[in-house]
Amino acid sequence: MVDFLQQYGLWGLFVAGFLSGSILPFNSEAVMTVLMLAGVNGLSCMVVATLGNTLGGISIFYLGYLGRIEWIEKYGKVKMEKIHAILPKLQKYGPISALLSFVPVIGDVLILGLGFFRISPKLTLIYMLIGKMARYWLLAETIKLVM
Repeated sequence: MVDFLQQYGLWGLFVAGFLSGSILPFNSEAVMTVLMLAGVNGLSCMVVATLGNTLGGISIFYLGYLGRIEWIEKYGKVKMEKIHAILPKLQKYGPISALLSFVPVIGDVLILGLGFFRISPKLTLIYMLIGKMARYWLLAETIKLVM
């Protein structure tokens, strides 16, 4: 079992990271913990989990990108003037909020909203990557303490 995890575990971790970063519920932290306890290198786990989770986040961002701002006015009963008034602040401060993309549920909604409002994909990606990497780094360090 340990040999199997060491040989094929990183692919599984990548998939787990992607699923947990997308709208599908999955626990990549548990997979990473098992792999590290089985002897897989922590840095490798961190990198693979971060990449998978970030790609999952990108899928949520572009799912939001498919939305239309008019829907907020129609279904949310928010006037278009109010939407246009808040967009400059979202453009300025929105991408940095992607640092919180690792927070369960809230992070998914946040990334979906950033996509919906078409907030800088490049900056959103950079901050999302940093936030997710920080989570997996902290997890790896915590696991090392337990080992």
